[in-house]
Amino acid sequence: MTTQSAPTPWTVQSLLDLFEVEPAGDDLFTAQTGPAGEDDRQVVEGTQVLAQSIVAAAHRFSGKSIRSVYAVFARAVMVGAGPVQLEVDVISEGRSTACAVITATQNGKRCITMTVLADVPTADVIRHELPRPDVAAPAQAHSSPMPMAGRELRLVDVADVNSPDEVGPPELYAWLHYDPIPTRDDLAKALIAYFTGHLGISTTMRAHEGIGTSQAHLTVSTAPMTVSVSFHEPVRWDGWLLYTHESTQVGAGMSYVRGTVHTEEGALLASFTQDGLIRPLRTTDTSIREQSRL
Repeated sequence: MTTQSAPTPWTVQSLLDLFEVEPAGDDLFTAQTGPAGEDDRQVVEGTQVLAQSIVAAAHRFSGKSIRSVYAVFARAVMVGAGPVQLEVDVISEGRSTACAVITATQNGKRCITMTVLADVPTADVIRHELPRPDVAAPAQAHSSPMPMAGRELRLVDVADVNSPDEVGPPELYAWLHYDPIPTRDDLAKALIAYFTGHLGISTTMRAHEGIGTSQAHLTVSTAPMTVSVSFHEPVRWDGWLLYTHESTQVGAGMSYVRGTVHTEEGALLASFTQDGLIRPLRTTDTSIREQSRL
């Protein structure tokens, strides 16, 4: 993920509109890919389809809350290659819980699979949660422009998240502010999930001098391969969100990152993980444009 300007301006509202899926039959929904990303990027963010699947599951399991989702990004979804079909395979549907496997296909090819758990929240029996990390407030963090009007990103102790010269521990604290903030539960969870894949690989690279995400798709091949998100009730917030990232391991071409999402006041909204691909760029198939590479 880089921070260069996109040819087509994104807004938070247009992103939320993109999350809305259209019913296309029994347990079938259609999702749009949206415009190209920064640098005319032709690969759709996997977490965009993940967010759309959360909305689809919420429609399918009306009356239940989406509790967790695990996605495997097996094949890239491409901009302009037609809409994405989301097929919901219901595994179980009871009074308290429900589970489904959602498959995203484009032009007849299966691209992403997502396992979704939904439930009916109940009163607490016991409760505890991980406290918000004691890091610099948004006003003291570094502004990190990203191409989306209505979204403000500020990074703690990191001036340029993409630079191979920014070296530090394999952790990253990112403050995000959205306008508008959705009031619908499924859209709020979709928006939280959308950003869980953006900075994981940058977090891993930060610990290694001479490599950064500015080199992604040029000299090194990178891609989120899995993302899991667990939502902790209730998902409500005003103001800023703090995304905490910690890379616990990298090697053999893959990295592992775990993270949390807190409100500025300290409530824990979600926890997430990511498996990321970090490998040398292949010397074959070099005719593929960098905007279409993983």
